[in-house]
Amino acid sequence: MPHPSLCQATFRLPRRRSSVPKARAVLRARLGEWRARQDAADCAELVLSELVTNALRAPAPGDRMVGVRIVCRERGALLRLEVSDAGEGRPRMQRPGALDTAGRGLQLVDALAERWGVDERRAGIGKTVWAELLAPGTASVTRPEGMEVAAVTVRPGQSVRAWGGWHTVRSVRGERYPSGGLAVVVGLDDGPALRLPASEPVTVRAEGGATAHPGQAFPR
Repeated sequence: MPHPSLCQATFRLPRRRSSVPKARAVLRARLGEWRARQDAADCAELVLSELVTNALRAPAPGDRMVGVRIVCRERGALLRLEVSDAGEGRPRMQRPGALDTAGRGLQLVDALAERWGVDERRAGIGKTVWAELLAPGTASVTRPEGMEVAAVTVRPGQSVRAWGGWHTVRSVRGERYPSGGLAVVVGLDDGPALRLPASEPVTVRAEGGATAHPGQAFPR
């Protein structure tokens, strides 16, 4: 059973530039749910942006995704950010000159984080770069309402967490990416549809606030 004072979110990102703002948006939404202080949220966004940017730059096959894990523990006093990629090697802090416009990413992480490091991935190739930030003043953490399920199991009538709020699912259909992978298109009562990889985790609940149970997304 998860510890009551620990909240976490995990998701995967494709290897393209738009993944950096998407990672920031997910982090901002979760920290809003967990009632993080504004200054702590700002620092966390900067650190996560640098970690995701470095992961996207790591040499790796184009179809390999970048994994992100956000953990808030110890009643909100500690925030841990983890970014995993399939690239070889380990990131190193550079010492750019005064006129250099790049190479300062890990210097920023080192300055803002309480500590950071690199771990070999237990399964598969690549590495996980992590950073831990102290967040004094963060409100006591409660587990977010709902449960995480794969996008392929979402059903009409449930509610999904997106853009910092709950949205009722009106329709669910599957389609293929050009590469052959399965995508799930979730039509909502408000705002644009969500187009997600079938295995991407999303937070859902049954309409009315009851806990949702995963099921078959597409009619047979």
